[in-house]
Amino acid sequence: MDPLQIPENKRKIRARAFALIKERSFFRGRITLASGKESDFYLDMKPTMLSPEGATLLAELLLDKLPDSQVDYVGGLAVGAVLLVSPINMLSFIRARPIFGFFVRKEIKDHGTKRLIDGLAKGETLQGKRVVVLEDVTTTGGSSMIAVKAAQEAGADVIMVLSVVDRQDGATELYEKAGIPFVALFTASEFLAAG
Repeated sequence: MDPLQIPENKRKIRARAFALIKERSFFRGRITLASGKESDFYLDMKPTMLSPEGATLLAELLLDKLPDSQVDYVGGLAVGAVLLVSPINMLSFIRARPIFGFFVRKEIKDHGTKRLIDGLAKGETLQGKRVVVLEDVTTTGGSSMIAVKAAQEAGADVIMVLSVVDRQDGATELYEKAGIPFVALFTASEFLAAG
C-alpha cells in the first residue's frame, strides 16, 4: 500500500517502526543468508521484535494487514515467527477480535508431545481453520513455505503469508505461483534507500 494512502496515525506507527528496524535490526556488511546466498546487508529482526516498542508497533501493523474476513490462527516457522505471534494474539484479544497462535518446528520433537505444529491445546487442530503464516524477514520464501505446507497438511486453509520485511529476492514470485497472497510491511529497498 502506498504510505500516502495510510491514515495519519497508522503512517506515524509505520514510520516509527521503520526507524526502529533501521536502528536495531538493519546492518550493512557481507553475510551468508539462510538461503545460502551472500548479501551486503542483513536484517536481524530479533532486536526489534524483542523490544517493548518494537513488539507493540509490529503487532499493530501486522494485525491491521490481516484480511477483514475471519482469521482463526496466525503462526509460522520457529524462531522468527514465534516472536510475532504472541503480541498479535494479545492485541487481537484487546481489540475483541481474538486470533490464536501456533508455530511450526523445523523438525518434529523427539520427546514430549512429538509435534511438528506446536502451541495448540489438547484436541485442538488446524483442520478447517483460516490461517495466516507470519515471517520476520522473507528472502526466497522457502522458510515460510515450510510452515505453509505444515499448516496445509494439518488441514488449514492458508489465506496469506505476511512478512515484516521482504528482501525482494523471490518470495513474491514463489507465493504467486503457489496461489497464496503475500504481503510485507516493508521492503529491503526502503532500508537500502534510507542508507
